[in-house]
Order: sequence, then structure tokens, then C-alpha cells
Amino acid sequence: MGLSAVLNDESLLLTGQQLTLSIPGGATLLNAVSVTVNQGELVGLIGPNGAGKSTLLKLLSGVDSPSKGCVSLAVSGSLEPISALSVRERAQKMSYLVQGAKAYWPIEVEKMIALGRLPFQKWWQQSSDYDQAKVIRAMQLTETLIYRNRIVTTLSGGEQALVMMARVLAGEPEVIFADEPVATLDPYHQLHVMELLRAHAKGEKAAVVVLHDLSLAARFCDRIYLLNDGGLFCEGSPEVVLSQHNIARVYGVDSQITRVGQDLSVSPVARLNNR
Repeated sequence: MGLSAVLNDESLLLTGQQLTLSIPGGATLLNAVSVTVNQGELVGLIGPNGAGKSTLLKLLSGVDSPSKGCVSLAVSGSLEPISALSVRERAQKMSYLVQGAKAYWPIEVEKMIALGRLPFQKWWQQSSDYDQAKVIRAMQLTETLIYRNRIVTTLSGGEQALVMMARVLAGEPEVIFADEPVATLDPYHQLHVMELLRAHAKGEKAAVVVLHDLSLAARFCDRIYLLNDGGLFCEGSPEVVLSQHNIARVYGVDSQITRVGQDLSVSPVARLNNR
């Protein structure tokens, strides 16, 4: 889809059509994967190492461009290729949280989080009271307000990850793309970050997240895309995707799947020899 198209489904927020990424030398990292993201959804991308999850996330977010295929975003009643949007427009509507996000500049935490408001400011403008309120709110949500005057590089890796999450939330993007956002966090903050993404993906917004923890994916995601060897193995609700059969085929492990309340819990129990 190279041109804008009339949006027939008002809940549709983002599409990736037949996304393929090949690199010099002939290797194909991702092969003809299609994705849809609707308003109010938290969409999970799962799969073993090297399956193409991070590659797909970078294509959907516009960080990288596909060799083939197109990513489109709902804009004013039509689907517009993100390649047709300005950098500023993209930054206002979409935000990418890099894997292992950490700070490299020795600036105060509050100033780091305030960078999330830059797409909404002219180069000559100072932060407004409205911008400041969004920054404070993001710090409150992520429980980073206590660090506001700390130099961000003096924080632990997990604390820095929360600061980067706050920076994303301060911008209030329509879609958050998060690559393994809980990888460096303790169990309390893993749940906290997933709850924040779940809360963001209410109403007219959405989030797409790469996860390795299948139980977190089952608990928080509305739909899951299971990738393997650069292609799409299956897609659907957690109950459909996270079956013992699918997990064995893709991950090469036997698993125990139980229900805890309304949620599924997935526990790998043994490696299989058929992977």
C-alpha cells in the first residue's frame, strides 16, 4: 500500500503489509509479515531468539524501512504510509522504546523525560505549563518523581529503563513500540511497566511490545503474533497462540499451561530434541 487509502474500519490504527527486510549478501531477516494494530489494543510480538521480533518492531515504528511492503498509520480518516509523514509528525504519533533503553548523557532525570515533549515544540519555544504537567504526570506514573533532580547516568539500569519509559509516556503517542521493556526489571517493575502499557492502550491509543516472558504476554496482550525464522507462525488471542503444540513447534520446549484466575500461565518444563 504505497498511497493513502480511505479508512473503512474506524478502530484500525496501524497496518504493516507484507513487510520484508533483506540485507546485503542476500539474507532475509523478515519475510512477508503482515500486522494490524487496532485502537485499544496491546499487541505482543513473541518468538525465539532471531525470529524477527525486533526487526518487525523497527519496521512498524519507522526506525528502519522495509525492503518490500508498507507501514501505514490512521491519520484524519485515512491510512497514510508513514514514509509520507514528516519526522515531526511521526514523533508526535509514534514512539519507540529501544531494547535495553538507558541514558548516555549526564543530565537531570526531569530534563531527560521532558525530551518526550520536543516533537510538540517549535525550536524557539520553551516548555509550557502544559508540557511540564505531562512530564510530572509521566514521572508519577512511573514512580520516578523521586529521581527528578538526580543525574540520570547515576541511576541503576532498571531505574534508567523506567526514566526512558516516562519519556515515552510524556509524549502521549498514539502508538508505543517497546522492545523487551521489562528485560532489566525486577518482578514488581515488570508488572508495573506492563500495567502502564496496558493503561496506555485504552481508548484510541495502542501499544506493540516484544516479549520473551510468555506468561506476561498471556496476561496483558489482547493479540499475539508468534514469529519464527523471520516469518509469521500464527496470530490470535493468547488462548489460541499459546498452545502446547505451538510452543513446542516454535520454541522446542514442552510447556505446562495453567489458568490463574482469568489469566494463562506458561511454564517451560523440558527441552525437546526436535527443534
